[in-house]
Amino acid sequence: MTLLATSAATDTAPAAGLAELWPPVPRCVRETGLPVPLIAELIAKAILLSGKTPLSALTSRLHLSLNVLREVLDLLVAEHVLEVAWRGDSDLDVQYQLTAAGRQRATAWLERCAYTGPAPVTLAAYAALVERQAGQMLALTAEDLASELGDVFLAAAQQRMLGAALYAGRTVLLHGPSGSGKSTLARRLGSLLQGIVAVPHALLIGSDIVQVYDVMLHRAPQPYQLRQLGERRSCDPRWVLCQRPVVALDAELSSAQLELQADVQAGCYRAPPQLQANNGLLIVDDLGRQRMPAADLLNRLTLAQELGRSSVTVGAASAVSVVCRLQLVFVTSIQPHSLFDAPALRRISYKIGIDALDAASYRTLFRHRCVSSGVVFDDAAMRYLIEQLHGGSGLPLLACYPAEIVGRIRDFAGFLGEPARVTVATLDQAWTSMFAAGTDGATALPPQHDGQLRI
Repeated sequence: MTLLATSAATDTAPAAGLAELWPPVPRCVRETGLPVPLIAELIAKAILLSGKTPLSALTSRLHLSLNVLREVLDLLVAEHVLEVAWRGDSDLDVQYQLTAAGRQRATAWLERCAYTGPAPVTLAAYAALVERQAGQMLALTAEDLASELGDVFLAAAQQRMLGAALYAGRTVLLHGPSGSGKSTLARRLGSLLQGIVAVPHALLIGSDIVQVYDVMLHRAPQPYQLRQLGERRSCDPRWVLCQRPVVALDAELSSAQLELQADVQAGCYRAPPQLQANNGLLIVDDLGRQRMPAADLLNRLTLAQELGRSSVTVGAASAVSVVCRLQLVFVTSIQPHSLFDAPALRRISYKIGIDALDAASYRTLFRHRCVSSGVVFDDAAMRYLIEQLHGGSGLPLLACYPAEIVGRIRDFAGFLGEPARVTVATLDQAWTSMFAAGTDGATALPPQHDGQLRI
């Protein structure tokens, strides 16, 4: 399974208020929603690993406020688990260390659970904030779609279907031949997600900790988005402000990966992709090639989207229902009717075919690739590519070819120390390097034209 994150390029709408995006800092243990023993264990394990530890270091490591920490630290000192190792002139200037008995207890806690990261948030707090942030996903306009996807060359009917689906938050299936640009289009949809969201470092489910925040998936907001928020010091540091996530799953996906993943070394679970994509976009690429039946995958994810809940199993315990609010996009090169029966197809709201380009769109896309790559374009050579190379071989005008051909023209030119130009000779050279030539000199297609040039 591959997880891919992209981020919104523009956000023309006003930012939501900080209080709506980010919970306030807890002023006491009760306001964290966490049991005192859990916080005590986190403190003791942090000091066990670090030795003599300043109060300020504990706040940074556990992402808890000074007031919350002091409340639990006082209890640990009273129970002779901790002692004050050094105290300065101010209340903040204090260091703690474990007593001999405390070291034994902390060691036992660490052996039972190796987690030493930020303090988690409760499942109820997480569900409430996800629901609130889901309501702030702004309605998509035709202008937004045209601006972001102006270079994708979708037909007007396709654009209208895609826009309507995204506007309503409905499930989308992009289908068509390999190389037609479906996967690239799906990922570009992430740029249409406006606003920012708060994601917890970790989540408490029962007595287990689930890590939700992933630095590779949950990208930091753009500077202008942060400027719109203003003052942030009064917010709960257990949450991280992020752009709306875009998570992509590929053909390696198995049913087990939609469950919580045990991380023995970190001493916690890792959230499945449908949780990591909350308030964002979840893409299932190469649908039908996963290590689980396509119908099972479709049913599980569409049901979670419809209900707004996803059922996950924690260890040997029974299933737990977790909030699931996301936009769902499936991508496949297989004919939909070959994958699903009629009832399953009805679960997909919008089925949008992405086919080969017409000659004018293909020429425009090729020219754009040349301009962006610094390759000199030529109209006569372009006609040769479309009429002779594509026409003679029967290869459709797929969106994947311009970038591949232009890239190879640059490769050869760079190696030879020559300017990169589109000519009949450089096109022939690039074309021959992409496809095997038959004994009669005609270009032959691979037996199964898939993966290599897919975009």
